Amino acid sequence: MEIQALEEKARLVRQDIIRMTSMAGSGHPGGSLSATDTLVALYFEIMNVDPADEKNPDRDRFVLSKGHAAPALYGTLCERGYFPREHMETFRQLHSILQGHPDVKKCPGVDASTGSLGQGISMAAGMALAAKHLGKKNHVYTMIGDGESQEGLVWEASMAAAHYKLDNLTVILDHNGLQIDGSNDEVMSLGDIKAKALAFGYDVIEVADGNDMRQVLDALRAPACPGKPRYIIMNTIKGKGVSYMENQVGWHGKAPDAELAARALKELEG
Repeated sequence: MEIQALEEKARLVRQDIIRMTSMAGSGHPGGSLSATDTLVALYFEIMNVDPADEKNPDRDRFVLSKGHAAPALYGTLCERGYFPREHMETFRQLHSILQGHPDVKKCPGVDASTGSLGQGISMAAGMALAAKHLGKKNHVYTMIGDGESQEGLVWEASMAAAHYKLDNLTVILDHNGLQIDGSNDEVMSLGDIKAKALAFGYDVIEVADGNDMRQVLDALRAPACPGKPRYIIMNTIKGKGVSYMENQVGWHGKAPDAELAARALKELEG
């Protein structure tokens, strides 16, 4: 798919994020908007997946470890054809397939139930190890948050990934610099995250602009490093695409009302 077509998909997913969270009156728009470009690139260009054969054992896997960014995942899955658009209006409602965090038993295309921070990357490492054990060629991708990276479980999974030489695992850090209570540096500084990832045994790529589709694709397409899991630092903007949300910590877990949603959708008309 051409860059322009992928950018258009990302624009549509961002509109979906605003509509879903506004209608529900809750959700996490900020970190969903920052993650959108990576998710669109994965599902439309990088991963071996097929909505018509969603349980194919040879498919690639994606685990949204920062599960609160579910609106971005749901928007991407809907645009990719995993479920009809009418489900988008039921986000966060009782019995909906689109729960506040991804539910593998409810939503087509979801590979892991996530939300408890740190567990998603651990599940992804387990999936990659299982694929190695079974002689499968599929690849596992997981997206973690920078606030989530304050969890010890993230680094335990990273040790395991390096120990078992999981070169079929790609960990993507959505590095937008903000979390629910403030900036990462205010809450618990991550320090030199690239140096940490290298020290843990990852093959590391840093993307200057993780909201630029071409840069995102170049990183995801980079040749694998045999015997090493990959760690991609996507430097992104929280609330990307909506001017009043960009780099504003208050939009981590707050939904726009009807008036602000209309304003955001107008900005996202393209």
